[in-house]
Amino acid sequence: MGATSVNRRDVMKRAAAAGLLAVPAVGALSSCASGGGSENKAEKGKKTKKNPLGVKEDAGLTVYIFNGGYGDKYAQFVTDMYADKYPKAKPDQKATEKIATQVQPKIVRGKPTSDVVNNSGAEQMNIGKLVHNKQVADLGEVLDAPSWDDPDVTVRETLVPVVEQMGRFGGKECYQLNIALTVYGNWYSKKLLEDGLDSAYPKTWDEMLAVCKKAKAKGIHGWSYPGGHPRYMFFSMYAMFAQRGGRDVTEAMDYLEPNAWKHDAVKDVFEAWEELVAKKYVLTGFDGNQAHTEMQTAWTKEGKCVFVPNGSWVENEAKDTTPKDFAMTVGATPSLDSGDKMPFGTLYAPAGEPFIVPAKAENRQGGLEWLRMMYSKKAAVNLFKEVGSMPVVKGAIDGEDLPSGTASAQAAIKAAGDNIVIPHFMDWYNELFREDFNNMVHTFMQGQIGPKQAMDIMQKASERILKDPDISKVKKA
Repeated sequence: MGATSVNRRDVMKRAAAAGLLAVPAVGALSSCASGGGSENKAEKGKKTKKNPLGVKEDAGLTVYIFNGGYGDKYAQFVTDMYADKYPKAKPDQKATEKIATQVQPKIVRGKPTSDVVNNSGAEQMNIGKLVHNKQVADLGEVLDAPSWDDPDVTVRETLVPVVEQMGRFGGKECYQLNIALTVYGNWYSKKLLEDGLDSAYPKTWDEMLAVCKKAKAKGIHGWSYPGGHPRYMFFSMYAMFAQRGGRDVTEAMDYLEPNAWKHDAVKDVFEAWEELVAKKYVLTGFDGNQAHTEMQTAWTKEGKCVFVPNGSWVENEAKDTTPKDFAMTVGATPSLDSGDKMPFGTLYAPAGEPFIVPAKAENRQGGLEWLRMMYSKKAAVNLFKEVGSMPVVKGAIDGEDLPSGTASAQAAIKAAGDNIVIPHFMDWYNELFREDFNNMVHTFMQGQIGPKQAMDIMQKASERILKDPDISKVKKA
């Protein structure tokens, strides 16, 4: 796995989102913010119908883009739009893999040279700290502004609601905005499942086990995952936690509540997967840095497994090894039984690739305007064509010729409706998710530990984060 691909996937996993999502309001950071300083001193232009954000037409604009799996061509399209509208501004776009190294020190000193930043990649700045220290601008102004395509419709109204929800760290303020949708779940070949195994997609765990048993009889594993990047298992497990126990269970994880990881619903999910592991339905052995591509090749080209945990980037990433008749498809998590609190179809679908505007940006209004352009339909369609990801602009790719995986992801989002879940703790406390979940789930999927040990590991990690005085906590409003 190349570095750029790793970074892009990591960001997409932290981020996320879909349609008519309703999630609990995010509470304020628990300690008082410090730093930040006075109001932005940059000159502003006059607000008009053609210039609703009051951009100073000759003010320079500097855009920093993470040069990862997405590259920066999709962003250059928007920067060119800006140059067309404000030719005197001569906007400058810089691509880098080291966002924190190149951007954060100047933001911290209160003298940023960036006006809009794609805060992504391995060196992603800690958005919680930036918000805590009042170093990023509230983006409510751009959300309230007339959309690029229709002045009678606000930018907010053109976006899937979760975009704004994910940018909140307290109150109504929104400090980051994402641009692409990712659907996580159980990815499979519809051709193999329906033609090779004469089976429909399993809607219950008993049906999942039955499909895996049928596959094993034909020398095919029911599942695989990249051992070198075991966090992929979260893509299939997380929605099951919510589906089994309801939003209260996942909210408890977000807010580091006592025994959040010891809930009966969490135990039930681990026990379901333990049975799948015990029956040797899981193909293992992909343990290196290229684990994800090796697993994907075994799945697509070699047909060695039926299901893999993945995100909707996989269709583009694995295109070179995917047969034309593969019919790549994503399925939602199966129900355990009638005791589930949320229905089959519950989906883990976040919005990713976050953007921020520094609070003291020299051309803050220009940064907001750049984002308004990013959410135009033509920029959204260009994003889809450049990187294969679904834009967060409603209906932007309706009528486009969609590949199988993207079409199935859109269908899954539509079917989920309000039943979309997002792990906020992954943004708030990345320390919890990274090491502890990776180490735990790898040993669990190898059959080396059981549900009790897995739950204990995650609960101890949650308690460690809660007790760490150097980590700002998010509390319920």
